Amino acid sequence: MKAPSFAYAKPRSLTEALDLLERPGAKVLAGGQSLIPALNMRLSSPELLVDITGLPGLSKIEARNGTLRIGALCTHTQVERSAEVREHLPLVAEAVAHIAHPAIRNRGTLGGSLALADPNAELPACALALEAVLIVAGKKGERRVQAASFFKALFETDLKPDEILVGAEFPRATKSVFLELARRQGDYAIVGLAAAAKGAEKRLAYFGVGGTPVLVRGKNLEELKSGVKALKPPADLYNSPATKLHLAGVLLERAWTRLS
Repeated sequence: MKAPSFAYAKPRSLTEALDLLERPGAKVLAGGQSLIPALNMRLSSPELLVDITGLPGLSKIEARNGTLRIGALCTHTQVERSAEVREHLPLVAEAVAHIAHPAIRNRGTLGGSLALADPNAELPACALALEAVLIVAGKKGERRVQAASFFKALFETDLKPDEILVGAEFPRATKSVFLELARRQGDYAIVGLAAAAKGAEKRLAYFGVGGTPVLVRGKNLEELKSGVKALKPPADLYNSPATKLHLAGVLLERAWTRLS
């Protein structure tokens, strides 16, 4: 199949991009690794694609007030190779290496992954585990949204149609671990886990177990086991809910040894 017809615009500034998004049927295009296949399968039919690649200031990785801010247009490869990310956010560095294949990571962006909010994706779970703050720009200025409030439902976020996700600020964790179980490297995870320890509390963000990443919190293994047992993962083409629940427990046991 081929994509339906659409208009195309490539703004030179964030202000121009926000102006274009006020048009009916406008949609943001960044790395395009999810949007372009959706267009080709006619699962999405925007009237206007607003190509924000190359907008100034959105491809930086920089330390700010004890956090690391990653621009929305940073590619997965850029994040993966960043010495700052490896030092300050080892959880994110581990996670991006599991995203699809190098060709996808070369084009796909951090902002695109967070804004799409695929429940099987790695980065939304990392944002939830680390209590990241997502920076959203609109005509009235920027607003800051906690990751726990950003992911609303299946492919649904707090992002409004006339807003653009411009970056995310990730605080450090005392310890962290990223794990996922997939049929083969590059496939979507059957079940995945982004976990972080902040003081005595352990924050386990599971993905592949619901319409959004699901947070399990606790200070000891028994509390975490109780939270995992309460998960209600949906079946997929190959795995039953019981299988996924079992695998979630397996990941908890593996993560606990690295977090405790």
